[in-house]
Amino acid sequence: MSWTRGRRIRKSCARRNRCLLAGRESESRQKKKKTKQQQNATLSVSAPQLCADDADKERKEKKYRPDEPIVRGIFQIGKKSHNVVLTATRVTWTPIQPETPTADHDVKRQEEYVELKDVFAVKVKRRRSAGQQTGGTLLGITLFQCKKKGLKLKEHAIHLNNLSEDHCEIWFKSLKEILSVTKRKGHALSILKDCSLEEHDGVVCVGGDGSVAEVAHGLLLRAQMDAGRDTDSIFTPVQAALPLGIIPAGSTNVVACSVHGIRRGMTAALHIIMGHHQPVDVCSFSSMGRLLRFGFSAMFGFGGRTLALAERHRWMPPSQRREFALIKTLANLKPEDCELSFITSHGAEDQIKAERSRDGEDICEHGSWQTRQGLYLNISIMAIPCLCSTAPRGLAPNTRLNNGSMALIAVGNTSRSEFIKHLKRYNSTTNQFGFSFIETQTVKAVKLRPHSQGRCADDVSENEECNTKTMPIISSEGTYPWNIDADLLEVPSELLIRVHPQLLTLFGADMEEAEEAPVKCSCI
Repeated sequence: MSWTRGRRIRKSCARRNRCLLAGRESESRQKKKKTKQQQNATLSVSAPQLCADDADKERKEKKYRPDEPIVRGIFQIGKKSHNVVLTATRVTWTPIQPETPTADHDVKRQEEYVELKDVFAVKVKRRRSAGQQTGGTLLGITLFQCKKKGLKLKEHAIHLNNLSEDHCEIWFKSLKEILSVTKRKGHALSILKDCSLEEHDGVVCVGGDGSVAEVAHGLLLRAQMDAGRDTDSIFTPVQAALPLGIIPAGSTNVVACSVHGIRRGMTAALHIIMGHHQPVDVCSFSSMGRLLRFGFSAMFGFGGRTLALAERHRWMPPSQRREFALIKTLANLKPEDCELSFITSHGAEDQIKAERSRDGEDICEHGSWQTRQGLYLNISIMAIPCLCSTAPRGLAPNTRLNNGSMALIAVGNTSRSEFIKHLKRYNSTTNQFGFSFIETQTVKAVKLRPHSQGRCADDVSENEECNTKTMPIISSEGTYPWNIDADLLEVPSELLIRVHPQLLTLFGADMEEAEEAPVKCSCI
């Protein structure tokens, strides 16, 4: 081969190699650009991409395959951004990086996951200043995994960082739905009504006040069914067959805090392990001679309207929903015209009668009714102190866990500024009810009958006027909203509330005050 011909061949090969290299570089640049555009498009949305237009409805109606994606999103794990996928059985994350000729191999090698059967909790992660217990800057979501190391079980936290409220809210709700033992509202009640309880020593509830109230109601309703009690009449209920353990996992946990004195899961678990039993008074709520439910506390007026408004905005994140409902209800504050009747309690005398009449005539049939007629902003009836961090002495400091009575707190009509002063006073340790418009009574039975002659909607526009002196609180369905243990109950007419001494046994001990440091509400 001549030197000239060899030089031409080398130049031709070089040109071909440069063309191939340029083609690959161009293709690589296009892929990088496309990948970056996809990442930017994903990161620019405020919520993760769901695998259906109506993911919430689909999750309720469809059972996903174990490997089928439920929700996708971008999170920072460690120092790198990852594409994270949630299925019914695991959370998988893959680092986001430019494509290379060996990309498939690298991605497969770097893909990580956690099985949801090993995840025991999920929570929203926030940065808070010293002493701050609520709110804070959103950081993302944290999964708590149970890892096995030899014979030891160890907790391991997986931090999925993302600053979008909507993004984290959808992921949090999706994970909670999968991890929850109970799948829907009323699920615990149906389980307790149908399952066999003979082989069990107790029932444990991990959740907030709503879940605790549902389980307590289920246990007591099951006891009435087993005893042949007719719940469609004014009857004397029998005690629950099993004790109830409460491990707090909600936002306020007033029942757990009232029993344990502190909102701490370890303390609650040790009470259960040690078998500490604490009898607790329970209320029954009846309307028109029919039992609606068992519970610990109830609020009508401001407390009921705030919860009803929050329930209509469940698309909001929980903390935003609560603050919005509180501020909106305060801005549209109005009293309710109603007739309030009650039978006062006489302390030790009533407790003795309660012990003698537990299986016979009810204690509430003894005594005369006193009646009040007027305008009330809020009425609270509570059988337990309802301790929490924002109320260190409790929402009802004048009652105890098992003294056979309820605290009745009736807040009459007053100005908005005076009502807000009353709410702020709960954070104090003294004189919460030292206002002329508040009446407190120790009672064993309460009847409340609202008088409806019109309606003032909760969502009143700024241009509309509402006469707060004459317009009562009434829903569009003609029912009145009650807050029963943080659960909305709409009642069409008069509600009868009776206390039943030591009807339920909880795992725990009687504590008069919470040990948590008080915190101030950021809303008022």
